[in-house]
Amino acid sequence: MSHITICARFRPLSSKERRDHGDSVSVQSVDSETFIFKDEKEGDFTFSFDRVFYQGSEQLDVYEFLVQPIVQDAVNAINGTVITYGQTGAGKTYSMEGPSILECDGQKKGLLPRVVDGLFQYIKSSDEATKYTIKLSMVEIYMEKVRDLFDLSKDNIQIKESKVHGIILSGVTEVSILDSAEALHSLSRGIANRAVGETQMNMASSRSHCVHIFTVQQEFPKDKRTRTGKLILVDLAGSEKVDRTGAEGKLLDEAKTINKSLSALGNVVNALTTLTFSPQGRANHIPYRDSKLTRILQDALGGNSRTALLCCCSASPSNASESLSTLRFGARAKHIKASPRVTHNDSDKHTKNHGTPSQSNDGSCGRILNKLTEKLDIEDINLLEELFILEGIFSYPNSVEDLESTLEDVGQRTISSMQEALEELMLMVEELKRENKALKFRLAAAERAGVLHKKAGGSTGFPLKVFQALSAFSFPGLFRSGM
Repeated sequence: MSHITICARFRPLSSKERRDHGDSVSVQSVDSETFIFKDEKEGDFTFSFDRVFYQGSEQLDVYEFLVQPIVQDAVNAINGTVITYGQTGAGKTYSMEGPSILECDGQKKGLLPRVVDGLFQYIKSSDEATKYTIKLSMVEIYMEKVRDLFDLSKDNIQIKESKVHGIILSGVTEVSILDSAEALHSLSRGIANRAVGETQMNMASSRSHCVHIFTVQQEFPKDKRTRTGKLILVDLAGSEKVDRTGAEGKLLDEAKTINKSLSALGNVVNALTTLTFSPQGRANHIPYRDSKLTRILQDALGGNSRTALLCCCSASPSNASESLSTLRFGARAKHIKASPRVTHNDSDKHTKNHGTPSQSNDGSCGRILNKLTEKLDIEDINLLEELFILEGIFSYPNSVEDLESTLEDVGQRTISSMQEALEELMLMVEELKRENKALKFRLAAAERAGVLHKKAGGSTGFPLKVFQALSAFSFPGLFRSGM
């Protein structure tokens, strides 16, 4: 088991921040791992991460410490993920791409071009008897849809799961790359298709989460074995406060969706860091399926992947609240444990194209459904199949265990929905009880008033009038049993 590597990076102050606050900053350095963050509203906080990159840090520093070990692992068939996280305008995309993916000096080059160079350097220095192939995919999560940035006609890619390969994107375009120059041109083409927009905090604000996937396959001719490592780099869209970004119309809808998916990411991190087990040894439910982002990052968050998180922040007091939120997220994520391992391929069981099921998969699905038919009605089988298709979670299982795992997940989601409905129902019951109690009190008061009126020699019409007046009010559930 290993922990996620967490680093914080503070970008230089912008011209606007200097105009508003001069050279004042919220960060006080202690050493290369610890700093004190000052917030005028909430006070001082001390944070410790694996490494802190202050305002004068270089792109190369970030790559060598945070990313280079993961690149080396990917070449050796161990999955890796690098995520940039932070508010809009905090330097995430600059860290990932640099000023330009194609044209920039070596000093400012971002993580992506350095990863490309690193992959080919490691392959060049490896055993000549081993054959390597690298494929590149690029998608963005825009308005909760996964879009292929190499083929814009694929605008709703389904996310599936394989026992061997983990999370896979069904039918995504994979571009074979033979050298660094070809890879950078492919990356440039994909980046050009990414959704961006102008806000008051960023001239070119990312309106989507962007995912770059490098698949590195090793072939060993002697024993005809293959191993595959996936290296995923994720440039998250920034969290936004609408009153500061000035988002309206389409930009506002995008901001709401971005914030919702980042909230789902936070929920997954919280669930992983407060992991509990039932008396039967079952872990609490992790809500990976609550968003496309968390579903794609399922392996990276507590699964088969070595993961690194770069928390990008502004050091300016004007962004202290947002930066503090980012740092707190990093502090929580630091406690997530992962289990990276070498991924061996099994060519007899898995197809090369994850988007197209093989004949053996079709036969396997048929056998599984036939097996379930022995215990369930045919209507139930059809309903399950329709549910899997609608939810986009059917993954052509190779065993009954795979399908049972999917059924379990659907069951957990159903139970969660039922619990929410039950809580709402209980609130309604309590409200009805309060209304009935109030009505009974009023009726008793009316009866007492009627008795007094009779003793005073009044007519019996008085309590009737009182009751008629009370009846004008709506008290649903008055005559429900058990109240």
